[in-house]
Amino acid sequence: MRIAVPNKGRLHDPSMDLLEHAGLHAVDGADRKLYADTVDPEVTLLFARAADIPEYVSDGAADVGITGLDQVREADPGDVTDLLDLEFGQCRLVLAAPEDGDIESVEDLAGKTVATEFPNIAEQYFADQSVSPDIVEVSGATELTPHVEMADAIIDITSTGTTLKVNRLGIVDEVLASSVHLFAREDVVEDEKVQQIVMALQSVLSADGKRYLMMNAPADKLGEVKDVIPGLGGPTVMDIEGDGNGDGMVAVHAVVDERDVFETINDLKSVGASGILVTEIERLVE
Repeated sequence: MRIAVPNKGRLHDPSMDLLEHAGLHAVDGADRKLYADTVDPEVTLLFARAADIPEYVSDGAADVGITGLDQVREADPGDVTDLLDLEFGQCRLVLAAPEDGDIESVEDLAGKTVATEFPNIAEQYFADQSVSPDIVEVSGATELTPHVEMADAIIDITSTGTTLKVNRLGIVDEVLASSVHLFAREDVVEDEKVQQIVMALQSVLSADGKRYLMMNAPADKLGEVKDVIPGLGGPTVMDIEGDGNGDGMVAVHAVVDERDVFETINDLKSVGASGILVTEIERLVE
């Protein structure tokens, strides 16, 4: 089973970190290599340009891929299935035009020229809008094209909008909201190993922003303790044994959102909980 991973750029390190947290550690070093084995003898990493990964998966060079949704939509391989939003690399593909120009809506681009590195996405977008501009494919510096009279507007990626503002471009419409996704070729989606990979990565995402609370609480206050714990499906309650001091006490474990920890601990103390321990969660299989 081969997983295609971005070989460099802003998507490489977060992809590798996620795989490692999921237990798929690369071995023998992954730097400057085309392939890397993982601790799972059935799983190999293949490093490729983010834009090429959809084609690698479609052609069978890899079974599973990690790359931006924008790259998948642009490649439009047709035989891959989106499995999981990995929730990083967020950006937007937007239609933008000069702030001091006369392009204020998509309809204003009829018969005009639009420059983009994403011609397939642009073509589909304008088809959906029933507008027919000329689409010019460029390989970089898209935001400069309106200022050198190559285009009336652009479709380009933005994360913060800073580059657009610097180049005096205003957003006319959002074309696509993108983030990094896990996807697979259709014929391997139901493969057991693919499903294991999906579960492993999902467990890391599910644990993000969660904390594990452990405490002792008076048994006769258990109802009040449960009322103040914003847990996932309620806390786990266990008897305390082997300690004379444990009479009338129970152990309570719960998963809570990190943002609720401060207030929850104060509320738990007020109803008699003690020995409260908070730990991080690496993976959470729901």
